[in-house]
Amino acid sequence: MAAGTLTSRALVDALLLRIEALDGPGTDVGLCAIAGLSADAREVADERDRERAAGQMRGPLHGVPVLIKDNVEAVGLPGTAGSTALLGRTARDAPLVTRLRDAGMVLLGSTNLSQWANLRSPRSSSGWSATGGLVGNPWSLDRSAGGSSSGSGAAVAAGYAPLAVGTETDGSIVCPASVNGLVGLKPTVGAVSAACVVPIAASQDTPGPMARTVVDVALLYSVLAGVEDASVTDTPRVAFATNWRTGHPSTDDHAATVVSWLEESGVSVARRELVEPGKSEQEDELAVLVAELYDDLGAYLAGRPGDGVRSVADVMAYEDEHRDVEQPYFGHEFFAMAVASGGRAGEAYAPARQRNLEWAITTCLTPGLDGVDVIVAPAYGPAWKSDLIVGGHPGPASCATMAPAIAGWPILSVPIGLVQGLPVGLAVIARPGCEAAILDVARRVELAVNARAPLSHPSFARPTRG
Repeated sequence: MAAGTLTSRALVDALLLRIEALDGPGTDVGLCAIAGLSADAREVADERDRERAAGQMRGPLHGVPVLIKDNVEAVGLPGTAGSTALLGRTARDAPLVTRLRDAGMVLLGSTNLSQWANLRSPRSSSGWSATGGLVGNPWSLDRSAGGSSSGSGAAVAAGYAPLAVGTETDGSIVCPASVNGLVGLKPTVGAVSAACVVPIAASQDTPGPMARTVVDVALLYSVLAGVEDASVTDTPRVAFATNWRTGHPSTDDHAATVVSWLEESGVSVARRELVEPGKSEQEDELAVLVAELYDDLGAYLAGRPGDGVRSVADVMAYEDEHRDVEQPYFGHEFFAMAVASGGRAGEAYAPARQRNLEWAITTCLTPGLDGVDVIVAPAYGPAWKSDLIVGGHPGPASCATMAPAIAGWPILSVPIGLVQGLPVGLAVIARPGCEAAILDVARRVELAVNARAPLSHPSFARPTRG
């Protein structure tokens, strides 16, 4: 566009044609990554082209199309979080959407997701929602696109848009970024406004950028967070968490190889073992999440304009009444736990939150970051097969997302190549507010990988054997 060989309108037209041809149930591919399309995308693109011609650029992403996850409210888009309970409910422009528009970006549409951002049932299948069906992975359509920002990950990997916004509570940006071969940044909680975003838990929820490259993620993050593009001048110091493994041997071996490539580029890497979460830490996190869900989702539903469900209990009643649509594969056990918890006022919440923070910050992350700027570890192994009948089952994953999720600290996944024909990612973690250090290390990883085994693009492969 800067060279004058492409207009925003031409790009939007091409992307909408691609979505029409590939996404819906009636297409040859049926990726099911899109939840809704903006009726005014072409009109806005025309306006951005006129502004560019007049020298009225709003920023480096002027005229660039972007997709948002469908738990983010935007005028003209569904904003359902994947539930038919919110169909037709009034949607406002979330503050992050206002930032996108003010930066001159074209809001192309919204993306399908794991319903209610995946905290509904222990049997939920990542990427499935009552409103949008099951998102496929463009690298192999029978594989999971990850959760819960599955549609955002699949859409960018499929070439529906160059940029997308996801949200994460624990792994929901990092996972789809890893399994779809993208860069995905979960910022420090609070760095990007979560207002008018359907919540799970305020202590861990945050929107964040997803794209094909580190530079693109950095540009979108600067818009979302309202910060200048920061850079790190000193060579970063890195700790490789050697025991935070996915359990998928080829992925873990490849991650170690990539870390050695990083060392060859001049980056100092310390190898150390970090504390891993046990059953008690996992139980404490769940207790915190369901308690905050009860309060935060309830307050959100009560405050969103329009008629409809006003509490978690209302949602459960609605889903029971519409069981054939809302619960054909799994139920809402976590919602029942949320109601039973009593919220933050319940007796289990405060001690569980205190123990969680002590483990995540004092026991795990602070020692792990001693003397270094970032921690790296494999993120996820190759995407696992989706299974709506048996129920969602976790694929190969390290524990890298859990401590920064609980602490509210930033984490990113950057692609490191293909394992058995499917993408895998490396997680990069830093202290709160140190997104620039994360992006710097991720860029170094990206350069090292591209110099040896650059990632290709998915070809909408049919199911992969194995």
